[in-house]
Amino acid sequence: MVIILLERVTPSLRGELTRWLLELKAGVFVGKVSAMVRERLWGRVCSRMANGGGFLVHSADNEQGFEVRFYGNPSRTIRDFEGIQLVQNKQVQS
Repeated sequence: MVIILLERVTPSLRGELTRWLLELKAGVFVGKVSAMVRERLWGRVCSRMANGGGFLVHSADNEQGFEVRFYGNPSRTIRDFEGIQLVQNKQVQS
């Protein structure tokens, strides 16, 4: 299973992803593709993201059963705590 979450990206990039994944909501894609296709899609997304941000979530053989990667400038970040990945909101600076 693969999930890609995108923020502030072009409609053309979102449209390109719909060839491979189902867009459940604006910027939220889900599907089942091979590891090779997943890596190529993620590489394409990262190269066309511009000022946006995104997450890739996919199945993995680890304690949580999945791996999360992010690229660009998403509104949240992933922190690794002794092998467990947790989501952290970016702090608003005044």
